[in-house]
Amino acid sequence: MTNIIITGCSTGIGLETAHYLKKQGIKVYPTARKTQDVAMLKELGFEDAMLLDVTNYEQITAVINTVLAKDNTIDVWFNNAGFGQAGMLEDIRTEILKEQFETNIFGLHEATRQLIPIMRKQGYGKIIQHSSVLGIISLSGRGAYNASKYAIEGLCDTLRLDLAGEDIHISLLNTGPITSEFRNNAMKKLKANVDIENSFHKDTYLKNIEGRHKKVPFNEEAISVAKVVYRIIQAQKPKPRYYITKATYLLGYFKRILSSTLLDRILVRI
Repeated sequence: MTNIIITGCSTGIGLETAHYLKKQGIKVYPTARKTQDVAMLKELGFEDAMLLDVTNYEQITAVINTVLAKDNTIDVWFNNAGFGQAGMLEDIRTEILKEQFETNIFGLHEATRQLIPIMRKQGYGKIIQHSSVLGIISLSGRGAYNASKYAIEGLCDTLRLDLAGEDIHISLLNTGPITSEFRNNAMKKLKANVDIENSFHKDTYLKNIEGRHKKVPFNEEAISVAKVVYRIIQAQKPKPRYYITKATYLLGYFKRILSSTLLDRILVRI
């Protein structure tokens, strides 16, 4: 039976993907960074749920060793854990930018580098990296998150070259708007880490906070991501990149054909 480890399964994409893959007969090891979320996963029937904060490298090692002890192999790893730090870049203190990178890029990198020797020894493996449409284009007020996703793109483009000729596949997911707690959590991070009251951009922040529940164009449900992950698992040679949602296709197309100046004129209105 094919197995998969998924990070960030407390809600949204991670949780939906765990449910969907289990129904397809995949052995799922869902993980979450809070003990209460691990308990929730076990109550939902995921007996193999484990604690994993990707910024804790010892926990990454422990999860890997636990799965190897049970199954001898790790077939697929889905680096899904991440969050978005909202705020204009001038308002993002450097230590807050570091926190964004600790989870979204450094944790992902540490898991990946620990997995590669294991997958090389077993002769195969698939690593799925959760990027974003914001790894392709940038939006104002999301600079920390944009930068972390652009960094994932650079790591994965290089990893494919580093692993050329080996049966270890790196696949990027460029997701657009998906129903989850992502936007609400981003607003919480904005309030926690940005001095809104004294910011030049105060009015913009307040407008975004008030409008956070508005319908987002081209939004899709988390099952859209789960189905792509299943396609990757089933593929003998998965693609290096998967666009998810019409927003990603549209903005990715604009990125390829438009000048930076013209693209900026479009993006500043979003």
